[in-house]
Amino acid sequence: MKAITIKEYGAEPELTEVADPQPGRGQLLITVEAAGVNPVDSMVAAGAMRDAIPATFPLILGADFAGVVTSVGPGAAQFAQGQAVFGQLMIPPLGSAGTYAERIAVTADAPIAPIPAGLDPVGAAALPTAGVTALEIIESLEALAGKSVLLVGAAGGVGSFATQLAVNAGARVIAVAGPGARDRMQTYKVAHTVDYTAGAVPAALARVCPDGVDVVIDLASDADAFSSLASLVRPGGTALTTRGVADAAALAANNVNGVNFVASVTSAQLTQLANAVVTGDVAVPPITRIKLAEVPLLAAAAHADGKTVIVL
Repeated sequence: MKAITIKEYGAEPELTEVADPQPGRGQLLITVEAAGVNPVDSMVAAGAMRDAIPATFPLILGADFAGVVTSVGPGAAQFAQGQAVFGQLMIPPLGSAGTYAERIAVTADAPIAPIPAGLDPVGAAALPTAGVTALEIIESLEALAGKSVLLVGAAGGVGSFATQLAVNAGARVIAVAGPGARDRMQTYKVAHTVDYTAGAVPAALARVCPDGVDVVIDLASDADAFSSLASLVRPGGTALTTRGVADAAALAANNVNGVNFVASVTSAQLTQLANAVVTGDVAVPPITRIKLAEVPLLAAAAHADGKTVIVL
């Protein structure tokens, strides 16, 4: 079968032929119809997780997918042949169930869920990593009703979902995004959109919220930029980053809760998010569709506004 692989960490991704996976006991064989592209996929290829999770080579890239169960191994009774499913397979060893591939074999107890009626495979493949990360972030912040939330990276994958979920939770959201995303942010019912290309974000925020904000959710900044934004959080508030750059001790000294957020995807969360999309409570962000053969040419695709999805 065809797959996007790397021979070693740091190597360029290639479209290659690899052996078809064979499902064992407790496993499903799934024909992949769509695979979501995420920044973490490039991080895996570069070796960022080599010390945290074992890997197998050639390593098939990708974690998010939507597809159809084509066979069910003994002991995998949770799913049925022909069932449409989606999920996130950031599971050890990395590469053993990579989703940039025509087929995958994976244990039935992995983070997988049925695709509900009303959600197509491409939309489903856009949800797992970005959507569930956003869901966990917003739920971790508890009562957001009436609070001001600065959301940096609001037009990206995680940001698109987090912006909507924060608004749904009753927050007054100030979205930081590029000029091309302003209209979309308005459809998400944000209070203000700050164009990060038009000048320093802290200065723009000072004009919109001169007394600071209750929460910063930062999906994009380096340590210095995050520290600058975190200084605008009111005492008792939270400054959260997905980039691992929060100095929690320094923030605590100013009575601000500093959070280096790490997500973990579950089947229950996948179902919760998919149902929210079907009911119209959350919209899937704009999707750029590419073919498997285009992946090596589009290394930066995961960082575009909205989501990029490989359609097989």
